[in-house]
Amino acid sequence: MKIFFRNIHLYLSLVSGLIIAVVCLTGSVLVFEKELEQAWHSERYFVEPAKSPRMPLQLLAGSVQAYKPGAKISGVKVYADPARTVEFSLAGGPGGEKGGKAEGSRGGKEAEARAAGAAEGHGPREGAGRREGGAEGKGEKGGKGGKGGEGGPGGPKVFVNPYTGAVTGELNYRETFFFTMMALHRGMVGGPIGKLIVGVSTVMFLFIIATGIVLWWPATRKALQQRLKVKWSGGWKRVNHDMHIVLGFYSALFLFVFAFTGLAWSFEWFNKGIYAVTNSPMQRPEPPVSSVPTATEAVSQQPVLGPAVAPGAPLTPEAALQLAVRQVPGAESYALQLPKDPTGSIRVATLRRGASYENATDELYLDQYSGQVLSQQTYEQRSLGQRVRGMFKPVHTGAVFGWPSKIIAFVVCLLGFTFPITGTILWLNRLRKANKKQRKQEAAVAAL
Repeated sequence: MKIFFRNIHLYLSLVSGLIIAVVCLTGSVLVFEKELEQAWHSERYFVEPAKSPRMPLQLLAGSVQAYKPGAKISGVKVYADPARTVEFSLAGGPGGEKGGKAEGSRGGKEAEARAAGAAEGHGPREGAGRREGGAEGKGEKGGKGGKGGEGGPGGPKVFVNPYTGAVTGELNYRETFFFTMMALHRGMVGGPIGKLIVGVSTVMFLFIIATGIVLWWPATRKALQQRLKVKWSGGWKRVNHDMHIVLGFYSALFLFVFAFTGLAWSFEWFNKGIYAVTNSPMQRPEPPVSSVPTATEAVSQQPVLGPAVAPGAPLTPEAALQLAVRQVPGAESYALQLPKDPTGSIRVATLRRGASYENATDELYLDQYSGQVLSQQTYEQRSLGQRVRGMFKPVHTGAVFGWPSKIIAFVVCLLGFTFPITGTILWLNRLRKANKKQRKQEAAVAAL
């Protein structure tokens, strides 16, 4: 029976080994994407806290408009941390993504990037106001917007010092090193075929891991002791053998979890299965709409917060932010997604302190004219399917338990990169040994 499992393990590894190695290597790079990005460009994300109060968002937005004339602001994210900059998301179009090409010729990769949901804290993959769960599970299909101004941002992000209004940097995620790594990781460089190849290779990897455990299983206690420790004092062939067998056993469970959760970004049927198993609707309700005031109502309407505005004019971003802070005080961050049309609502995603993961946000919709709360949903009120699907990203990236799980994910992914190499060497050594034995037998027969 072990010969049968060994053949499955071998041939699946030969077919998918190169893809698995690339996926694991790029995955190890992406584990600390947020930390590396903020370390390499700290001036973009952090400022020296000042004693003066923060400037209103409309003034900061003016700095963005001056920095990038014609740009349309689609969202803004404000952190409670006084040392963080304010992040403005720009829509595609003039001043946005190079003349509105964000959804054009490169739309395939960019839609994938927005749907990936893997970058935490920056880049289009986070989105200032995207809805996790159902939308992420469906891959957004480029972001459908709707009346609530939903959909991922199509342009870059601009970072502004909240005390001085100075622009501290700009991020065009599609032009970064990490986007290239993510595109390789998911097979996006090969379009739909590349994505399919990565998905099929991931399924093969699950069988490789399972058959590897069967092959590892020792028959005696002595064999068990040998398969739990690498004999570093042995020759290179023994070290290579133990690195594949012993380290493969220790990392098998983690690799299986990473591979299994990775299927959610490769196959639509897998996402549908999550919602089917949890008996949850995959489609989320359409965002609520704002009530456009009539001429009479506009004249009598008074702004909820902030300075006086023209009758019937939408709330300023600062007024919307203050309303959100009143509704959800003490949050780590407030991400406002601005409406795209006159009937759209302002969506605010708030991250509570001590949240289980970075996308475990609460959701708040405000009427863009009156500031009335149209709907509100906490993370716990999401459907089971949305919460399960939302957990896939932090589990897949190793972010679910913070730094300890990230370090484990990084090490395991590096080991996953080595297993196709050590396995191939192991197979070649066995081939040479078998050929040498056969030649000796042939020589012995010829001598008779």
